[in-house]
Amino acid sequence: MITGIAYVIASALFVIGIKLLSSPDTARRGNMVSAGGMLLAILVTLIDCSGTSLAWVASAVAIGGLIGGIAAQRVEMTSMPEMVALFNGSGGAASLLVGCAEFVRAPESSWTVLLPISLAIVIGGVTTTGSLIAYGKLSGKISTAPFQFTGQGLVNGLLLAATVVCCVLFSLTLGEGSLDSARMNLLIALVVLSLVIGVTAVIPIGGGDMPVVISLLNSYSGLAACAAGFVILNNVLIVAGALVGASGIILTVIMCKAMNRSLSNVLFSGFGSAATSGGGTAIEGEAKPITPEDAYYVLEAARSVLFVPGYGMAVAQAQHVVKELAAILEENGCEVRFAIHPVAGRMPGHMNVLLAEAQVPYEMLVEPDDVNPTMENVDVGIVIGANDVVNPAARTDESSPIYGMPIIDIDRARSVFVLKRSMRSGFAGIQNPLFFCENTRMLFGDAKDSISNLAAEFKD
Repeated sequence: MITGIAYVIASALFVIGIKLLSSPDTARRGNMVSAGGMLLAILVTLIDCSGTSLAWVASAVAIGGLIGGIAAQRVEMTSMPEMVALFNGSGGAASLLVGCAEFVRAPESSWTVLLPISLAIVIGGVTTTGSLIAYGKLSGKISTAPFQFTGQGLVNGLLLAATVVCCVLFSLTLGEGSLDSARMNLLIALVVLSLVIGVTAVIPIGGGDMPVVISLLNSYSGLAACAAGFVILNNVLIVAGALVGASGIILTVIMCKAMNRSLSNVLFSGFGSAATSGGGTAIEGEAKPITPEDAYYVLEAARSVLFVPGYGMAVAQAQHVVKELAAILEENGCEVRFAIHPVAGRMPGHMNVLLAEAQVPYEMLVEPDDVNPTMENVDVGIVIGANDVVNPAARTDESSPIYGMPIIDIDRARSVFVLKRSMRSGFAGIQNPLFFCENTRMLFGDAKDSISNLAAEFKD
């Protein structure tokens, strides 16, 4: 009775926490509320589980907490997407291990228990290796280009079919209270197939689509946890997993809409491969560089400036100097805003996190739909390491792989400064005609140094 009430309270705290996460002003409090709900659920579960060795549990908590604490303190903001990928993978691995352990503990279980076990193993395995591949692509340890081969769809289909058959056989093959070789072979086959599918499902996806993949894998980790909850008959784990799974799916759909692409296109198109990146009309023109000294005179006279941050700002860790320059421009009588594209960066909300770290007021952040209609009134647009989300080919070139994708129409501003180290294409591997527009000037170099030099010009 007490355990059930505690689980209801914990579940309510999860829901309240997610609601509070919807606003930057209450997000930190929402995180604490959700963490409090999880702490309550863990404590009640430990108290309710008689015969459990608390020494082993305490040791596991201490080791995991130490590893997590050190990792959280040391991780750079540029590496946060990789950290999220590892979190997803850890959740999937935990569900996989729970499913395997429960089967070994009670091999004579009926199909109503074996089916959730098989789902926990399969979804958990796919999430584990899929997240590791995503981590490799995000960190540069694996090529961001899609890895494709002839008959790849057929191979993935056969792997999926084999997994479904193994799940059915595993669920319907009842044992006599012992781990016979046939049932163990089915268990091993499920584990191996799920781990292989995780690799083959994610490795064909290009680096430009990794934000969507991260969101989808987050949903998978929640579904795996939900299945694990059914395995061990824990209601609060079922609720928590369902919440994570549902919110991850919703975010995935939102991000797909932001790119004007379907989820199937993201997963199976091989976006970013030579076949897709080679499309588009040839770009003619010459990029026109500018120095910080000359850029200063344009900014000094501007009355409306729009920053468009991208992954380049994260790499240069330039968010703090960007905030400093924005404050200087405001003191100079300029209206300053930040246009945030939903898929900017390497994970959902990447730019929001960076700007929040620099204490940029949330009121200064605007979405593309809010700023595009009045883009002609913007005196200066400053693009900091963003590429694909400001590529006008998405609006004008029907042969471009990103045609139809909603972008930030920064090319329509009166003047545009693009901060880049070189003329290389973006993460999706697509050339950007914005760099060659008449109103565009390229400010080459490290973004942090370039912004610092601009701020220094104002101070001088």
